[in-house]
Amino acid sequence: MSELLIKNAAVCDPVNGIDCDKMDLAVKDGKIVDTTSLSSNVKEIDADGRLTMAGAFDGHTHWAGKINVGRMMSPHDMRRKPIPGLSGKEAPTTTTRAQAGYATPNTYAIGYRYAKLGYTTATEAAIPLLNARHVHEEFESIPILDRFGLSLFGDNWMVMEYIRDNEPEKLAAYVAWALKSSRGYGIKIVNPGGGESWSWGKNVTGLHDNVPNFDITPADILLGLGKTNERLNLPHSVHIHCNNLGKPGNYETTLETMKLMEDNIKPKRDRQAAHFTHVQFHSYAGDGWRDFKSGAPMVADYLNSSENLTFDLGQVIFGPAMTMTADGPLEYANSRMLHEKWSNKDVELEGTSGVVPINYKQKVFVNAVQWSIGLELALLVDDPWKAMFTTDNPNGGAFVNYPEAYTYLMSSKKRDEIMSHFTDTTFDRITLPDIDRELSLYELAIMTRGVPSKIYSMPEKGNLGVGADADIAIYDLKPDEVDTTVENEKVIKAFRGTSYTIKDGEVVVKDGDIVSSPMGRTYWVNATNIPNGDTDAMLAELAQKFKRYYTVQQSNYMVQDEYIPRPVELEMEDA
Repeated sequence: MSELLIKNAAVCDPVNGIDCDKMDLAVKDGKIVDTTSLSSNVKEIDADGRLTMAGAFDGHTHWAGKINVGRMMSPHDMRRKPIPGLSGKEAPTTTTRAQAGYATPNTYAIGYRYAKLGYTTATEAAIPLLNARHVHEEFESIPILDRFGLSLFGDNWMVMEYIRDNEPEKLAAYVAWALKSSRGYGIKIVNPGGGESWSWGKNVTGLHDNVPNFDITPADILLGLGKTNERLNLPHSVHIHCNNLGKPGNYETTLETMKLMEDNIKPKRDRQAAHFTHVQFHSYAGDGWRDFKSGAPMVADYLNSSENLTFDLGQVIFGPAMTMTADGPLEYANSRMLHEKWSNKDVELEGTSGVVPINYKQKVFVNAVQWSIGLELALLVDDPWKAMFTTDNPNGGAFVNYPEAYTYLMSSKKRDEIMSHFTDTTFDRITLPDIDRELSLYELAIMTRGVPSKIYSMPEKGNLGVGADADIAIYDLKPDEVDTTVENEKVIKAFRGTSYTIKDGEVVVKDGDIVSSPMGRTYWVNATNIPNGDTDAMLAELAQKFKRYYTVQQSNYMVQDEYIPRPVELEMEDA
């Protein structure tokens, strides 16, 4: 039995209401335990008053699947190393493998770099069902982190047919089957109806547009999948990428979608009606790019009045990035507007995707406004328990830059420093200069630990209470000695490389270097045990789809157990 005692830690654990209090933490067999449970042979770490949090949890990132296209499109990105400011060795050691890349790093670098930042869990936010096997193969090559993925359903033919034909039981049976086939954790909806429209060279522009070939609307898809989510009693609410991403004036579509879900989806378990992702990209006002401005105040006002919605930021970070999304028509538009390389993929009967590189620049007023919008959302929404920190990595910026982004939230001085480089055109389009709020370490821990634990129904993650996973990050930052609102460089340096990252009770990072590289767990949801009288009929219809349309046999479609060496299967019960 492995035992560890962390002494004199400044523990910041919002889930348990602990705000940088000095205390000891006890670990036994990979779990947090009461200090009285330890034997006399326990190993000790003296935290010496340093900031100690649960392992961070990236609840929306893109790190397996489409990222391979980004790697092929940017061979120069593979040569960007070492990462400026990132603590620790990047060269291979007896413990680590070769690392390469910046916005699209290789699988080993992903695991090592996240761990150095204090992250121990991450979510792949979009798994195409047909490509799920490959995603899980990549998961197996990403060291240290626990992981899971959200399966794509918003432009799936079976989904749209069952919604059109008003067959909710068959729809639930299909979603349950598809989650098991892809070993997915929840329902992801991207630009509902837009992928099917893209097959016809079109896109949808609002919730009530007609989706070609099916005579349904994006609103029908959202509600059909939202109600299916409740029928299956899934642990996470539907994860929504709204229509009209990246278009001036789209905040109105975002508000309409939020209201649609909150008015019509009544959660059966303790979670939200919906989670809205990378909302920065959906909070744009103006009639076009010439008068483009922030719509964050309007979106924040709505979120402040809502009770059953959460969101994540999609914060922009200046520098090179790689946009990648299941929103195929958006990426075509991006490529034409930016005059950039473009890759597009149609995933048979299941959706579309695209990849386009981008470089966010301080002197480009559109990019400056985008940067401001993410921060405005985080600072104008009163309750930090509604907001999850993300950059929609690598869409808004590479995850290695999270530490700098933290200082944007915690320091008005840092924000002013960045805004001093903006063109005059920017300032009448944003409200950020008038916002004085500075987030505390406690609020940062809510956004990076507490919220993802809450929205994914994972009480063992994101906190340091007895019974939680012993995933712990100790940073070289003493809260009672450092003013995080002013000493930005100290904060950035501390968060770039932990003094210790502990995964399941095992030290994996020490003083910014990887010292151990265990394999993480893969979580997935099995909802097929829920009684459903239409399952057999659905399976018969699905078999016909595979026979007539798919390029693979159904027997070769499902992700087999061999692809998930450390599985955690969550069996759903009827609500």
